[in-house]
Amino acid sequence: MNIEALINTYKGGGRSSYDPMMLLKVLVYAYIMKIYSSRRIAKALREDINFMWLSGMQRPDFRTINNFRSGRLKEVIDKVFSSMIIFLTDNKYIKLEDYFVDGTKIEANANRYSYVWSKNTKRYKAMTKDKIKELLKQIDTINQQEQREYGQKDLEELGEDAEISSEKIEEQVEKLNKIISQIGEKPEEKNKGV
Repeated sequence: MNIEALINTYKGGGRSSYDPMMLLKVLVYAYIMKIYSSRRIAKALREDINFMWLSGMQRPDFRTINNFRSGRLKEVIDKVFSSMIIFLTDNKYIKLEDYFVDGTKIEANANRYSYVWSKNTKRYKAMTKDKIKELLKQIDTINQQEQREYGQKDLEELGEDAEISSEKIEEQVEKLNKIISQIGEKPEEKNKGV
């Protein structure tokens, strides 16, 4: 792929940025896997081996992903995503109806005994592009809702606001040990320990 135009959107100088090709691959793959939230994509980069492989073990945070999507790629994301979806459906890697929840069924391939007219092909591609535009609007809505909910914070699982000390952990371990030690005790004995 020639992503020269995308690379030209970077000023140069300052800190080095994440490779735009890697970010593009991760974003398109995430959309194809029906992961639309920048925070969920960042989580997948930490936890999912496929995302780790695509990113070369790099882990851009949700802000970087969101800035890339809504800044540099905003003008062309719908074209990139729609061309990938059409390519994958035409080659039978995915089913188009799996991506749209309104129940629309679109027949991608004609029966081998019938002819595919160019009007039908054009109509199919136009419908696909319309559906993808609608999906991208939903993705923007999801990200806006997520931004309102989290602001500049990541998902709770990272424990950004958590203050867990070793003492708190030890207290919890003791509680768990008491609960586990009650295995096999009679019900009246269990109530004494907790």
